[in-house]
Amino acid sequence: MSRILVFGGHGRIALLLAPLLTARGDEVTGVIRNPEHTADVAATGARALVADVEGLDVDELAELIRGHDAVVWSAGAGGGSPERTYAVDRDAAQRSMDASERAGVRRYVMVSWLGSTADHGVPEDDSFFPYADAKWAADEHLRGSGLEGTILAPGTLTFDEPTGRIRIDPEGSGAVSRADVAAVIAASLQEPCTIGRTIRFGNGDAESAVPIEQALAC
Repeated sequence: MSRILVFGGHGRIALLLAPLLTARGDEVTGVIRNPEHTADVAATGARALVADVEGLDVDELAELIRGHDAVVWSAGAGGGSPERTYAVDRDAAQRSMDASERAGVRRYVMVSWLGSTADHGVPEDDSFFPYADAKWAADEHLRGSGLEGTILAPGTLTFDEPTGRIRIDPEGSGAVSRADVAAVIAASLQEPCTIGRTIRFGNGDAESAVPIEQALAC
């Protein structure tokens, strides 16, 4: 049994992840900003913890994280202003990593996106640029930390049913169901081979996709 703290606990992926973790005996805490979402999180088997990560400093975040075995960052500003995108997707994410180190919780899984590279190619005048820039900065911060980090970079998210299969380094948009992303997170937490890796994936097609556990193995 592992104690998992999930930032962004009311997100669509997190709400699919929590039942997978609790079903295998893990103890899950979902960090949420809106107390009205408590019942939704509790319905997954997770414990809801109300905290606004945007306003918490490293020490305060460390208090939330301390006592857990792993952290999953699945939080995001969800669009809106560039200022808030940077505040959540970059700054709060980076503080959570520093806090994890301070709390002695070394296992950290970042949910990123397929195009998060230094040359992501998004023009600065594009409304998507702040997200692309913020996610790349957060990913780089994790790579430079002392954490046992895994960066999961799915392609375009869909509401399709889970397949249990993915393709690593997919071509194009790398479309993938949110349910399969949740399954990849759950599997990566148990697979030591994912530590130190950036894993870019999509669902692929019947010929190119392999079972998630196989795709993540060394």
